[in-house]
Amino acid sequence: MRMSRALFDEMVAHARAEYPNECCGIVASVDGGAVRVFPARNEFHSPLRYRMDAKDQYWIQDQIDTQRWDYGAVYHSHTRSAPRPSQTDINEAFRPEIGPIWPGSIYIIIGLENEELDVRAWRIESSTPEAATLEIE
Repeated sequence: MRMSRALFDEMVAHARAEYPNECCGIVASVDGGAVRVFPARNEFHSPLRYRMDAKDQYWIQDQIDTQRWDYGAVYHSHTRSAPRPSQTDINEAFRPEIGPIWPGSIYIIIGLENEELDVRAWRIESSTPEAATLEIE
């Protein structure tokens, strides 16, 4: 996924504002390029886990569908661990009996464990996540 510096910074600012709790949201895209960041509330208000607020998720879905954009990425932060998918992240993103919950989307994890920002992207379309490309322009 390609993303402007401004959208990347918006996502990171959301993660820092929610610290010490995890943040979450969705990035809309067109042809593999991010067009908008949609921050959402973390229903759990937790430093260890997130669940997007259902009302926020519904509103975001409506906005993306209305604009005919794509679900480019789901993002969240890790406040106490490296920005790699946890087993919980994998279980929420992929269900063997159903398949990927957000097919074709990537998962962006914003690592806030250390003072140095570490952001990584992943594809979770099976029980084994694969690194994905996130290009900041």
